Amino acid sequence: MADDAGLETPLCSEQFGSGEARGCRAAADGSLQWEVGGWRWWGLSRAFTVKPEGRDAGEVGAPGAPSPPLSGLQAVFLPQGFPDSVSPDYLPYQLWDSVQAFASSLSGSLATQAVLLGIGVGNAKATVSAATATWLVKDSTGMLGRIVFAWWKGSKLDCNAKQWRLFADILNDVAMFLEIMAPVYPICFTMTVSTSNLAKCIVSVAGGATRAALTVHQARRNNMADVSAKDSSQETLVNLAGLLVSLLMLPLVSGCPGFSLGCFFFLTALHIYANYRAVRALVMETLNEGRLRLVLKHYLQRGEVLDPTAANRMEPLWTGFWPAPSLSLGVPLHRLVSSVFELQQLVEGHQESYLLCWDQSRNQVQVVLNQKAGPKTILRAATHGLMLGALQGDGPLPAELEELRNRVRAGPKKESWVVVKETHEVLDMLFPKFLKGLQDAGWKTEKHQLEVDEWRATWLLSPKKKVL
Repeated sequence: MADDAGLETPLCSEQFGSGEARGCRAAADGSLQWEVGGWRWWGLSRAFTVKPEGRDAGEVGAPGAPSPPLSGLQAVFLPQGFPDSVSPDYLPYQLWDSVQAFASSLSGSLATQAVLLGIGVGNAKATVSAATATWLVKDSTGMLGRIVFAWWKGSKLDCNAKQWRLFADILNDVAMFLEIMAPVYPICFTMTVSTSNLAKCIVSVAGGATRAALTVHQARRNNMADVSAKDSSQETLVNLAGLLVSLLMLPLVSGCPGFSLGCFFFLTALHIYANYRAVRALVMETLNEGRLRLVLKHYLQRGEVLDPTAANRMEPLWTGFWPAPSLSLGVPLHRLVSSVFELQQLVEGHQESYLLCWDQSRNQVQVVLNQKAGPKTILRAATHGLMLGALQGDGPLPAELEELRNRVRAGPKKESWVVVKETHEVLDMLFPKFLKGLQDAGWKTEKHQLEVDEWRATWLLSPKKKVL
């Protein structure tokens, strides 16, 4: 009876990551019997035995080191410790990303076939030198475009990673469409494929940079390298599947340009839809200007702070198509003042580590940051600038701001610096509550994704100056 009780009572247990725990029981001969994790899911629970040390080496038992409950495919294609080692949005994003990569692989095969046809593959009159010259012009155009785009927009890709990710994939579809249409107009072939390659190189910069930013978001155990490596493995598998399907598809469409173009449009629609779903699945927990604008507007109108899931669901993915106040953080001081009087006006009322200038006519806010300005100061400055924009809107506002808006509209037009000074006093009451609400809702306020330039300044302030 004692032996039976020993088999039933677990001596200890273990689990791999967040998987199901398995127990260990004492066998009648003194050995340890471990459950094999995962088999219980299918009603096939079994055990293996680990012999105690000192036994005859000739005795053969079950393996002494049990395999982790992750299946072989999961171990190959998912980061170690999944799902706890990655963000909650990892799986839905990767699934839709795999769908878009598969569609893009098939579209790319159609585009490559069209480019090779245009260069002269299969045409006895085509020369090697002409094809080489076309290829060199195409590649050199793309290389120059890659350098220029990285210089022009490189610092902005982190701030709006989702929007640029979607932009890159749509631009890739445009590039492949140009490649497919290039053989139709042979006289413009070189110019067309060069433009296409220029677009693809921009896609390479924007897509690669935003993928790196998303990897930082997804990695939760300082495991960026593992997340990136497994993403590469997933993409390789999807591209291999696309290659095999392309080998079957290309012979069917090669003799029918209309059918080939129809397949391309179908795959492009699937590609854009999957990209949209993938980007929409992301839940970024840091604030950029778009998310801060949404959260602040909701807070001013309803007194509640949106959580990251709700705000990301509402965040626009197409930027630049709606009117919004222009917010510039980290501008040089010499751009805003040219005299001692203007400097005194700008500094008056500012007890924080930033100076704010508001152009009411253009609804433009420019912020000069102090050398000691930290992330919370920058977040307050951005909140201040967006709150000024709300004064020109028509939505409901808290009582303090509503009263200020009514005074601004009813009386003679005030100087911008006077309004800024008054909003400082309102913000002193509102911002601490707003900041606590952000933290309670799950936002990471110790860092941000606001676009901030590198200019910093110092100036004489009252001794009440605060540094957040």
